[in-house]
Amino acid sequence: MSKLQKILVRARRQVFSEMVGNNPSIFQGEGYDFIELREYMPGDDIRHIDWNITAKLQKPYIKVFREERELNIVVVSVLNGSVHFGSKKFKQEVIAEVSALLSFSTLKNGDLLSSYIFTDRMISHSRPSKKLHQIQKNVDEILNFDAIGEKVDFKALSDTLFKRLKRKSLILVVGDFFEIPDFKLLAKKHEVIALIVRDHLEEKPPKMGFSSLVDPESGATLEGDFNASSVETYAKKVHAHDRALYKQLRKDQIRFTKIYTDTNASVALRRLFEGK
Repeated sequence: MSKLQKILVRARRQVFSEMVGNNPSIFQGEGYDFIELREYMPGDDIRHIDWNITAKLQKPYIKVFREERELNIVVVSVLNGSVHFGSKKFKQEVIAEVSALLSFSTLKNGDLLSSYIFTDRMISHSRPSKKLHQIQKNVDEILNFDAIGEKVDFKALSDTLFKRLKRKSLILVVGDFFEIPDFKLLAKKHEVIALIVRDHLEEKPPKMGFSSLVDPESGATLEGDFNASSVETYAKKVHAHDRALYKQLRKDQIRFTKIYTDTNASVALRRLFEGK
């Protein structure tokens, strides 16, 4: 079984088998237009029961909705050179996994899915759709994209999506975020969520002694003695960068979570959306 097939099978199983019960989708609970309350009748969806009113009146009451409006879910994969790194597996592969999970969950919920790939420019995009084959096409494109030497431009990403997306959307940007984005304008029109994919070794690398490292984004070679002192200095810089990143995201009212290459992405996504 190819890497693509493994990602698709695992993601589909996690979405359609594990994300069940009271949480049918990581996007569940969105898009309803509430009208009134009425007494519960056999056959009604128990998820719509208003438990506060039920407790007060000692009879089950449900919320009545006008209709369920389709959400427009936009999954954006940012594939600059630094995603070509990983101790267990490359960040690029994890971005593909996250994209698959979000995509299957979108279609399970009956919402519209569109996908984008960005570096410092828009590489590709797909029109809003509910077709399963779109997921395979997008995940395959993420896995096979040559990210080495590519840079990221979050302003170009934000400006492009602001112009292209006419309908209010839920935009999920997946990348390693070693550049700090300014999503303030985009977040005024849409709901934006940042999914930060990282590897533990790039945040806290081990002592390596004298080594030669190549930056997969710029192609520059860095040689030196990576002893305890230099590694600690580097780790502090990453920590300071992330503090500034979180501060900017909170300022722009953007929810975010961090997903590591050696963790279960579906668990991190579930925690993020349940904490909404």
